[in-house]
Parts: sequence; structure tokens; C-alpha cells
Amino acid sequence: MDKAYIAVFSIAILFLLVDYFRCRRRRGSGSNNGENKGMLQLPPSPPAIPFFGHLHLIDKPLHAALSRLAERHGPVFSLRLGSRNAVVVSSPECARECFTDNDVCFANRPQFPSQMPATFYGAGFGFANYGAHWRNLRRIATVHLLSAHRVRGMAGVVSGEIRPMVQRMYRAAAAAGVGVARVQLKRRLFELSLSVLMEAIAQTKTTRPEADDADTDMSVEAQEFKNVLDELNPLLGAANLWDYLPALRVFDVLGVKRKIATLANRRDAFVRRLIDAERQRMDNGVDGGDDGEKKSVISVLLSLQKTEPEVYKDIVIVNLCAALFAAGTETTAMTIEWAMSLLLNHPKILKKAKAEIDASVGNSRLINGDDMPHLSYLQCIINETLRLYPVAPLLIPHESSADCKVNGYHIPSGTMLLVNVIAIQRDPMVWKEPNEFKPERFENGESEGLFMIPFGMGRRKCPGETMALQTIGLVLGALIQCFDWDRVDGAEVDMTQGSGLTNPRAVPLEAMCKPREAMSDVFRELL
Repeated sequence: MDKAYIAVFSIAILFLLVDYFRCRRRRGSGSNNGENKGMLQLPPSPPAIPFFGHLHLIDKPLHAALSRLAERHGPVFSLRLGSRNAVVVSSPECARECFTDNDVCFANRPQFPSQMPATFYGAGFGFANYGAHWRNLRRIATVHLLSAHRVRGMAGVVSGEIRPMVQRMYRAAAAAGVGVARVQLKRRLFELSLSVLMEAIAQTKTTRPEADDADTDMSVEAQEFKNVLDELNPLLGAANLWDYLPALRVFDVLGVKRKIATLANRRDAFVRRLIDAERQRMDNGVDGGDDGEKKSVISVLLSLQKTEPEVYKDIVIVNLCAALFAAGTETTAMTIEWAMSLLLNHPKILKKAKAEIDASVGNSRLINGDDMPHLSYLQCIINETLRLYPVAPLLIPHESSADCKVNGYHIPSGTMLLVNVIAIQRDPMVWKEPNEFKPERFENGESEGLFMIPFGMGRRKCPGETMALQTIGLVLGALIQCFDWDRVDGAEVDMTQGSGLTNPRAVPLEAMCKPREAMSDVFRELL
């Protein structure tokens, strides 16, 4: 027993000594001498504890904890998360400085050991460091997956998937006997988002469910992929302690890395099945048409693979498609779910949006892509939703590749950058009544020039922004056009946020859905 006590005590002393000299070296770099003190001044920092640094201050949701710290320590402050240094930015001016003056410097991603299996060991599109490999992935994505022409063509695909969703919701309401159905929107929105991407990426469709009860309102494919993301995303967003304390990596008693690896394998197997099916179709002479923009994304990439096999390897195709599926399903469904939550709590705004759609589109057909430029108030609702509830409240973390300065502070190389998007977009110095849902603030260009970065900024900005906004607008518009909505039992919708890399609702939204009589001709056509 005495030996065990001595061993534990010795390890504790060792950790404290390492921590002491590390902090001393860090302080020395910040105040080298009188001449360099101002130039190398580090951002302010809360009191830290040995070995752990500021890990004890991390709470869920993380963006809220960081907002509270920013109130005490300013718009730029530093944290020591175990063995990692981090800087948190919470003001528009400082965020703009990070992604303009220091854009290249902050273009890297921190590499977390527990997440390696899910990020293609640091080579994944969203997680790769800035360099030739990432630039090639970005080029392929923007040219072949997210070109302006392809995105415009996607409007028809989205509209085609909206029709069966509306049809199933209408049937669910009819089956309820009273003409009103209680629906969990997230499931149906995820199903639609995945169906759109499967048609665009693999030119295939999900298996349509025949029933409309709560357990079978999703296709087999959507349920499979949703289960993977539901389990994987919280693990990627969690502060796995041994990612920050290397000495603990040998323990991993919860098997986090093994769980992430298993889920990543399931995600990649889903994508590989689509690739193999498309390759088989191409081998059989079915190539999806002569127009490259009408071909599936996988078909285009496999065609390129024949001419440049060293560039378009199978792993690159899996990498890109997995990134598109992960980024384009959960986040799109999440934004529409937040928008509907806000509208249910603000029925006057919902009524105004419905009146705009009725006046511009009418009741004889479903909303389509050509209508979107004429629905300015709907666009205001989407902008206000993204301001209040951005899908990535801290973006994906960045990391500095060289020493730089932010707001006059010295930021050493290798520092993780966390940009608190929610704090920036709810800054009371910028936005009047920042926590209120007021779409009107975006009317007539009143908010033009005010800083918003729900999709990021600079080189690492999300390239799927245009596609996401188009899908969100069409789906949200159709939900408003086709149905009357009400809260369950009249109770206020709980707006509590969940946690993770993304910004889910803590509790999935359920609402009462009633088909509008004014749309009866459209419903008859759908049936």
C-alpha cells in the first residue's frame, strides 16, 4: 500500500513539475524583456490549475461557457486545455482579423488523437491541414460537387423530394382521424436531406417507407445514416480528456477511440456501397447521361479516376462524399428545425411568411426554386435563424501555423482558435435586442454590413453555403405553404440548445400539423 501511495505521489509531483516549467516557459515567451514585452503580450487568461489548466471551466454547451468567460476577460482571451493552448475570439472585429489578416495562419486544423479514425487520419476534407492535399480536395468539391450550375440544378431535385414528404405528412394527418398529426420534424427533415444528397451524389433514391407512424417514417438508409451521426457527432464534439492530457491516453476506459472508429467504419461503408453500385452501373454502360452536370457526383469522380487515378483514388472519393453527406444532412435539417421552432413561438411571423408565399406563389402548385428570389421575408427568417442558432456555434476549430497577432496580442504557433459565432451574432453592441427573433431586422438592407459568419469565413469557409440556403428555403417554404402549424398542447416550444460540434435542439421538435384547405388541389395531385 505504501509503494502504491509513493508511486501515485511521485507521478503527481512529476505532472506538477512539467506543468510548472511549461507555464514558466509560456510566461517567458509573453514577457521576454522590457523591449519585447508589448510585442509579445499574450491574451488575458482566467486562473488555471496545475496539469489541467482551464479544463475545469469547460461546460456544456461550450459556446455558453465561453461567452461567460468573455464577459470577464474580454473579446480575446487564452485558455490552457491540458497540453493544448487555445485562444477564444468573441467579437466581430477580432474574428474579421483572424480570417483576413491572419487567414493563412489560421487555416490549419488541430488534430485530436481520438478523432483520427473519423477524419481519415487528418486527411478528411473538413479536418485536413491547409496545404496541397486540402487545396486539391477543395478544388474537386467546388468544381464537381458544388459548382453554381450544379447547385441550380439541385433545386429540381429538392422540389422532387419535397413532394413525397408533403404527401406522407398529409396522409399522417388524414390517418389521425381529426385531420391533425403530431409529427417529429427532425426525422422527416433528415430523411429529405439525405434523399436529396443520395440523388445528387449517387443518382439513387432512399427506400420509401410505406407507413407513417413514428417508427417507420424514415427509410432504411436514412435511419442507418442518422443513427451513425447521432452517435458520432457527440463524440467528435466532446472534450475527450485524453486529447488534452496525453498521459491519460493509455487508459481510455470508456473506449471512445474504439467507438469513433466503429462509427466511422459504418459511415464509410454506407458511402462505399453507393460508390460500388455506381461503378457497377458504369461498367454496365449506364453513365447517367452525356451532360457532366446531370451525372451523379460519384459518376463524375469515377470518370476522372480513369484519367487521373493517382489524384482521384477511392479513398479521396469516399472522403469527399462522406464529408458532403455529413455536412449536408444533419445541419440542413437542424436549421429548418430551429426555424420552425422559432415560428411556432412567434405565430404572427409565421402568418406573415404564409401571406407572402400565398401572394407570390399561390395555392395551385408547390413552391419551387424560381420563387425564392421573390420571397424576401422568407429569406429574412432564414437569416435571423442562422444568426440566433448557427449550426456550428464555434465553427470547426482552427489552429495557427505560425506566430501572429490578434487585437494586439501575441498568438503563438500551434494555438487552437475557437470563434464564438453565437456570441458574435448576439453582440448587443452590434444587434438591437440581440436575443429576440426579429426577421424584420434584415428587411430593406437594414442589417447590411453587420457581421455574420454562420458558414465561417476565409479559406476554410463552408463551400456548401449556397446549396444549404437553397434547400432550407425550399423546404421551409413548402412546410409553411402546405400546412397550418401549432404547438403541442399550446405549450411554448423549449429552445434549449444541445451540445457538440453542431448546435442541435436539446429535445427534438414535435408540432401539430394540419393540411391547409387552400392547398387541397395540390394534395389531390400528390395522391
